[in-house]
Amino acid sequence: MAIKLDHAVIYAEDHDQAAREFAWVMDLPLGRVAGEGYEFSAVRIHSELAIYFMNRDEGSLEQHMAFHVDGRTFDKMVKRLKKDGMAFGNSPFDTANQRTDHDFMPRGLFWTNRDGCLFEIITDAL
Repeated sequence: MAIKLDHAVIYAEDHDQAAREFAWVMDLPLGRVAGEGYEFSAVRIHSELAIYFMNRDEGSLEQHMAFHVDGRTFDKMVKRLKKDGMAFGNSPFDTANQRTDHDFMPRGLFWTNRDGCLFEIITDAL
C-alpha cells in the first residue's frame, strides 16, 4: 500500500505572516492557492509536498493532512469507512455526503475525526 503525505494545513492567526516566516527559514518560495470559499498562503517543499497556511477562525479545525494513495488503496479505504459507518465527503465543507468526486483530483474524500482533525485522501486513479 503506497501512502504519501501530499499536503498539510497549518492554521495561524495571520496565515500570510506565518507562511512568510516558514518560507524564509526554509529558503523556499512563497505562493498562494485560492478557490471558492478558501485562500491559502502556500509553501511548496518539493514536487510532491506542500504546506498551506490558513487563517484560524472560530470554526477552524485542529489540523488538516492530505495523503495521496494509489487507486486500489483508495478503494480499500472507502470500503473501510463505509463498513465502519464513518462519515466522509468530497469537500472539507461537507464531510458527510458520501461522495468521492474531488475538485483537484479524479477522486478524493475528507473525514473528520472526533478530535476535530480533518483528513483527506486523494488519488489520481479513476
